[in-house]
Amino acid sequence: MNSTANTFLLRPRSAHLSSTETNHAIAGPGVAATVDAVVIGAGFAGLYATYRLRQLGLSYAAFEQGAGVGGTWYWNRYPGAGSDSESWVYSYTFSEELAQAWTWSCRFPGQAEIRRYLEHVAERFDLRAAFQFNTRITRASYEEASARWRVVTEQGVEVCARYLITAVGCLSAAQVPSIPGLEQFKASWYHTGQWPHEGVDFTGLRVGVVGTGSSGIQCIPVIAQQCAHLTVFQRTPNFSIPARNAPLSAARVGELKRKIKQIRETCRWSTIGQPYDWQDAQALKLDPEALQERFEADWQKGGFEWLFGSFRDLLADPRANALAANFVREKIRSAVTDPAVARKLIPSGYPIGTKRLPLDANYFETFNRDNVELVDLRETPIEEITAAGIRTGCKPMRSMHWFSPRVLMP
Repeated sequence: MNSTANTFLLRPRSAHLSSTETNHAIAGPGVAATVDAVVIGAGFAGLYATYRLRQLGLSYAAFEQGAGVGGTWYWNRYPGAGSDSESWVYSYTFSEELAQAWTWSCRFPGQAEIRRYLEHVAERFDLRAAFQFNTRITRASYEEASARWRVVTEQGVEVCARYLITAVGCLSAAQVPSIPGLEQFKASWYHTGQWPHEGVDFTGLRVGVVGTGSSGIQCIPVIAQQCAHLTVFQRTPNFSIPARNAPLSAARVGELKRKIKQIRETCRWSTIGQPYDWQDAQALKLDPEALQERFEADWQKGGFEWLFGSFRDLLADPRANALAANFVREKIRSAVTDPAVARKLIPSGYPIGTKRLPLDANYFETFNRDNVELVDLRETPIEEITAAGIRTGCKPMRSMHWFSPRVLMP
C-alpha cells in the first residue's frame, strides 16, 4: 500500500475483499475521515485486530510506527532476544490451518523466528496491506458529543472512529535511564528496545551493560562470548529460571500439532495462560527431602512451570515462597564460582515471583568468565557517564569503568 503521509487505508464493509479491492481515502493535514475503528500497532494484537475487524465487515484505518510488522519483535533485535513462552503457546489460536502449516524450530523461539512467523501470518491472511507503516500517532482524544475518537498522525492526518484499538503493548516506549553525562559519551550506545536492525559487532570491544532485567539477562551471556571485556552494572539482583531451550524433533512437532487443540484449551483456562497450572498440593505439607526432589525435578524441565505449574502455596504463603526462593539462591551459589560475586547476584528483600521472572541460558554461569565483571550499584552507584566510560561510587570508593568504543544500556 502507499505509505505516504497523506494516504491511509480504509477497509471496506466486506469480510472477503482482497488487498487489491480495498478503498483508499486521501486526506491531508487537518482533514478528517471517518471509519469504524482505528488500530495502532502491527504486532500480535494489531494483526489480529485487523483480521477480526475485516471478518466483522467493519471499516478501519491501521497505523504502525515501524517499517514492517512484528511489534515488539520488530524493534527488540538485541542479542539473545526471544520468547519465554513455548513456541506452540506463543502463537495465534484463531486458525487451525495456520497451526498445522507453521512449524517452529525450537521450544523457545528467538526474535528472528517470531518475526518470520508474524510476517507469514500477515501474508497468509492479507493483513500487511491494511497498515500504513512509518506512521506515528501523536494524539488521540475522545469527543463526548459525537462519541468518536479523533486520532492524529505526526503528519497531521486525522481519522475519526467509533473504536480505538491501541495494540502497542504495555512496554512500547523505550525507557532511557536518566544518568547524568549521557550526552557527552563519545562512543556508541544502544537501547535493547531500539536495537539497530543491522546488528552490532562487539568483537574485541569493551562493553558495559546497565540493567539486569529480562532483556539484560538474555543479552549478557551472548555479548560476553563476543566482546573483549564486559562490565555488568546491577542495581537489583534478579531471580531467574533456566529455559533449557532445545530444537523440536520431527516427532515432537507431530505430537504438538496433533494435540494443539487440547493444549490451547488448557491454556485458555490456566491462571497464566500456559499449558499447566498450580497444583492442589502444598509445599509446606511435604517433608524437606521430598520438597527438594520435586523442586529439582521441575528445575530440570526448564521454563516457568517450575514456579507456575508447581505448588499452589508458593505465591500465597510467605513461608512456602521463602522455600522456593532459597532453592534458587542455592542454585546461584552453586553456579557462580566466586562466592563474593555470587553474593552480589543473590536476590533478597522481595519474594520470588513478585517481580517479572526471567528465563535464562547460562546467565549466572556467565559471571565465571574471565572477561566479565559485575558492579553492584547498591554499593557503588553510578555517578555519571563521561566521554569514555561510567564513573561509579563515592569518595573514597570512586572508580572509573572505561569502554572503547561502545556502551550498552538495556
